[in-house]
Amino acid sequence: MRSFLLFLFLALAAAAQTPRAEHPNPQFMRPQWATLNGQWEFDFDDADAGLKENWADPSRKFTKKIVVPYAFETKLSGIADTSFHPVVWYRRAFTVPADWKAKRTLLCFGAVDYHATVWVNGRYAGEHEGGGTPFKIDVTPLLRATGNTVTVRAFDPPTDRAVPRGKQYWEPKSRSIFYTRTTGIWQPVWIEAAGENYLDFFRVDTKIDGTVKVEARLSAVAANKDLTLALTAKNEGKVVATATATGVVEGKYLDAALAIRNPRLWSVDRPALYDLTVEIRNGDTVVDRVESYFGVREISIENGRVCINHRPVYLKFLLDQGYWPESLLTPPTDEAIQYDIRLSKEMGFNGARKHQKIEDPRFHYWADKMGFLVSGEIANAYLYDEQYAMRFNKEWTEAVLRDINHPSVIMWNAINESWGVPNLRDTRQQAHLRSLYHLTKSLDPTRLFIDNEGWEHTETTDLYAVHDYAPSYETLKNRWGKVEAGKPGQTLPYNGRPYAIPGIPFNGTPLYLSEWGGIAFILPGTANVPEAAWGYSGVEKTAEAALARLEGQYKAIAELPFIGMCYTQTTDVEQEINGMMTYDRKPKFDVKKIKALNDMLRF
Repeated sequence: MRSFLLFLFLALAAAAQTPRAEHPNPQFMRPQWATLNGQWEFDFDDADAGLKENWADPSRKFTKKIVVPYAFETKLSGIADTSFHPVVWYRRAFTVPADWKAKRTLLCFGAVDYHATVWVNGRYAGEHEGGGTPFKIDVTPLLRATGNTVTVRAFDPPTDRAVPRGKQYWEPKSRSIFYTRTTGIWQPVWIEAAGENYLDFFRVDTKIDGTVKVEARLSAVAANKDLTLALTAKNEGKVVATATATGVVEGKYLDAALAIRNPRLWSVDRPALYDLTVEIRNGDTVVDRVESYFGVREISIENGRVCINHRPVYLKFLLDQGYWPESLLTPPTDEAIQYDIRLSKEMGFNGARKHQKIEDPRFHYWADKMGFLVSGEIANAYLYDEQYAMRFNKEWTEAVLRDINHPSVIMWNAINESWGVPNLRDTRQQAHLRSLYHLTKSLDPTRLFIDNEGWEHTETTDLYAVHDYAPSYETLKNRWGKVEAGKPGQTLPYNGRPYAIPGIPFNGTPLYLSEWGGIAFILPGTANVPEAAWGYSGVEKTAEAALARLEGQYKAIAELPFIGMCYTQTTDVEQEINGMMTYDRKPKFDVKKIKALNDMLRF
């Protein structure tokens, strides 16, 4: 309770200042930057007249105010309107510091759901499609010496189920497993100063022998082929390795390797991190600089178990929807992120499956620092067509590349329960599902990949993720007790949906119980419990009854051939009350008792 009160106090204190004022992405920080979070002008455009009437003109006055980065559906936005508004507009003034004059000014968005069009000083700057991934625009040519404005039009069709939307419901009121929508800007907005030819992207590949390779890409083809990539790694403020490489390949690419002696390895128990400075130099002149960090660790499957640094780790995950009552998909504060991770670890969980959401980069940052494993996911659509496939592949690629350097992220899973590919008898949809495995491995061969979370697997999956909300020890034990770990071709139990696509045998990969439990219980004193409150297997009346059932299921899992599990879920969300915590983050059970149950699961 003391931790919760501290969290609440810090959240309220932070809300009184500029919201989410910390740097949005500690893995890619330029030294000169400024937040654009805070109050913006705002308007609904229900008639979709804004483009025709040129609402991008800076002289046009909007009628409302909104607090960015919170969506208009949220309380923290200052609007709290949960009805359908597919088109919305934003505007605010901003100032570019005088000492950025010789630099490029980049306008950066953490995420805008779903399609964003941007103008600066009334002139078109760029656009982006994809509700969960970041984008940046070089707005230098559009800037004035003073009096700059940025205008954003966001379009998010709430009933189009071919748009990847995850848990955002396409009907007016949330129901069952679906929640209130998020429209428009929902992650931070900022500006930063970059070099004339700046670092557009870099990836860090680590080996536990201390080899750290950095591959960098420039924003444009370099006229000067002698540019240098310079790397500096520090641990606890002390330089431990440096490296330089000269000679731009194909005009845009540079890479160099650090050699760290006796590296401190990243793990859940010891999440060691190294600070990393990445510079592009022209002779002695620094053209561009980014501050980052990395963890030295390797992921593998050995003897049928998931290993970190060649040591087996039993996955004890929580299904984490990443919703908050006052801000929906947007973490209300940085402290709120830390609180969820801290409480999860205190309960004995070692990771989270971020469910149907590309999570805020600050969550991954704190998972890296606090030692918390992450399964990376994306919001799915519900219908399959060619437009969906193009949208989904683009956004999934952006999501993987955004988070590719986080040591906490150990696996990717693109599709949940055949969402977006509802008819896997269709050879096109099967091909799409398989293609996601190969697409992801082409981007990141260092992590595990799950093709279809829950059921209807193909042969292209590193883990066999199964969902089973069996209500008791007996049901779980009877259903899975005869299954042999690592035996290809055996018949897995039927649980409403086949665990493999018909005609495709079980490939023998490790079995991962990636959704289970869902035991509902309403903590006495919980405010605003919806009448439609529900749980996957009924609602227990007391904490003792819920814990007794939970203990039985844990005992069954400990006796079964699973290499890990993911309990549904971290918190209650709206009408779904399966959480280990209430929606406002009060633990429902004795934290020590939950930890004792998790301690039963080990190799």
